[in-house]
Amino acid sequence: MNSPVILVLSPADLDLAGRIAAAVGGSVEGHLPRVADAPAKFSDLGARLRELYRAGRPIIGIMAAGVLIRLLASEFADKHGEPPVIAVAADGSSVVPLIGGHHGANELARTISAATGGMAAITTAGDLRFGVALDHPPAGLKLANPGDAKPVMAALLSGAKARLEGASDWLASSAIKFTHEGA
Repeated sequence: MNSPVILVLSPADLDLAGRIAAAVGGSVEGHLPRVADAPAKFSDLGARLRELYRAGRPIIGIMAAGVLIRLLASEFADKHGEPPVIAVAADGSSVVPLIGGHHGANELARTISAATGGMAAITTAGDLRFGVALDHPPAGLKLANPGDAKPVMAALLSGAKARLEGASDWLASSAIKFTHEGA
């Protein structure tokens, strides 16, 4: 994953941005002229957001979720190629993965919330119910049939059981219900 960029709109957010940057290995950028003391600066928030998004950089905005959504909405086209986009409350209490939950946003949100003492607002069903996202295997693992991840997860969420062939700590340690019979 590319290194995240933490965008701030107020000088009061610089301390929080620094803690987040240290936790996720990211860089901090501040909006001019309001955040003149930021390590890096930008003047047009919408243009900077779109530039980062197109470059595949994870975006962490210490700002309202609506701001990020409105300014990036025209870019949302490819669910499988989108970078993480996360909104963080100015007090660090809420960390909301908006886009790219299964492409690193959920993991980043958890890391950020640990650093801020806040709550990661994870809403993806597989993560919540089973503690796993089938379309986002751990490093070193690859899905043989990535197109099957969504319908399989939908079936599991509807009560189907899975059959595990071979060894897989990643799946065995999840809350997925397994059966020895065909599934």
